Amino acid sequence: MIDFSLSEEQKHIQHMAKSFAKEHIRPYASQYDEEEKFPRDILEMAHKKGLTHLMYPKEFGGYGMNDPYIPLILAEELAWGCAGINTVITSSYLPAEAIFALGTREQQERFIPLFCDKENLRIGAMALTEPEAGSNVSSLKTRAVQVGDRYVINGTKKFIGNGGIADLHVVFAKVRDEDEKDTIAPFVVTNQEKKGLSILRKDKKMGIRATHTAEITLENVEVPLENRLSKGKNSREAYKGMLLMLNRTRPLVAAAAVGVAKAAFEYATEYAQNRVQFNKPIIEHQGVAFLLADMAVKIDAARLLTWQACAAGIHKTDNGFEASKAKLFSAETAREVTSNAVQIVGGNGYLRDHPVEKWMRDAKIFEIWEGTSEIQKLNISRYIQKFSSGKDGAHVY
Repeated sequence: MIDFSLSEEQKHIQHMAKSFAKEHIRPYASQYDEEEKFPRDILEMAHKKGLTHLMYPKEFGGYGMNDPYIPLILAEELAWGCAGINTVITSSYLPAEAIFALGTREQQERFIPLFCDKENLRIGAMALTEPEAGSNVSSLKTRAVQVGDRYVINGTKKFIGNGGIADLHVVFAKVRDEDEKDTIAPFVVTNQEKKGLSILRKDKKMGIRATHTAEITLENVEVPLENRLSKGKNSREAYKGMLLMLNRTRPLVAAAAVGVAKAAFEYATEYAQNRVQFNKPIIEHQGVAFLLADMAVKIDAARLLTWQACAAGIHKTDNGFEASKAKLFSAETAREVTSNAVQIVGGNGYLRDHPVEKWMRDAKIFEIWEGTSEIQKLNISRYIQKFSSGKDGAHVY
C-alpha cells in the first residue's frame, strides 16, 4: 500500500520552510513586488539556514539530504510565501543541476562547492534562452570558438534569472568541434571569467517581480577549456543532458505552482467564511462553494502528479513523461485557482489591498518558463506515441 504521509525529516523541513515563509517572506512580499527589488537580505537569511543548498552532497559542502521529495516540500512552502522570493532562494538549483547532469566529477567538485559556502553567498544563473531561441533550442546563435587553451563566447541571452548579477552562469552555445559539425555545449562562466558579460536590460515583469530577470550579452567572454561541461562531448549527449536537467527541475517548478495555488485557496476560503451576502457567508452559496471544491481537488491532484514525477525520477532513467504532466497540470492549476480566488474576493480581489491579485500575476509564469504548456503537451504526446508503439516494452501506465 502506498503511504503519502511525510517522514519526520520531511515534516521538519516542511515546518522550517513554512516558518521561514511566515516570518521572513509573507510580511515583505508585497513590498518587494511593488518595488521590483531583489530580496538579497532574505536570500542571505535563507542561505544561512541552509535552504539554498540542502540537497547538495556533503562532500561538496551541502547538507546531503538525499531525499528527492524535500526540494518539492521546500519549494511549495516558500512559494506559498511568495513565488518570486522562492524563485530567488531556489534559483541556483537549475545551474547546479546542469553541472550535475552535464559535468564531469572533477567539474562538479570544482563548481558545486561555490553554492555551498556557508559564509559567502554565491548565486547561479542558467543562460539558455535567446531572443530567437526559446522552445527551439537548436536555433541558438550564441557561439563559442576555441582559441588556443580557451573558448571565446559571443551572443545574447534573454529572460535570464539572475542574469548578470550571478556569480556563476551556465551558458549554452554552439561550438564547431573536430568533426566540423555544430554542437550545443554548456560552459561555466564564473566571476573570474565575467569580463565581457554585461546586462543589456533588466526586465520589468507582470509577476514574480522580486526576481532579477535580464537580457545579457557576452562579448568575447573567455573561459578555459576545462569550463566546458563535458560529460557528453557530442551534441546528442549534450541535448540528452539538457533534457535530464529539465526533467529534474520541472517537478520543482510544479511544486512551487502548487504553493501559489494553495496560498490563494486558503485566502479565498477564509474570505468566503467571513464575507456575508444575502444574510449568510458566501461560502454557503453554491456558486462559491463549488469553486472552492474544484480548487481543493485540483491542488491535491497537482501535488500528487508532482510527487509522481519525483518518484519516477528515482526509479526510471527517463521521467520526462511524468515531469511534463506535473509541470503542465500544476501550472494550469495555479493560474485557474488564483483567478478563481480573485473572483471569490470580488472587487476587493482586484485591489492591491488583497494579495490574490499578486498571486494571479505570479501564477501566469508557470505556464511559460522551463517549457511552455504547449511544449509540455508536445512532450506528453510524443511519449504517448512512443509508448503506444511498444518500443522497449514501454507503456503509459
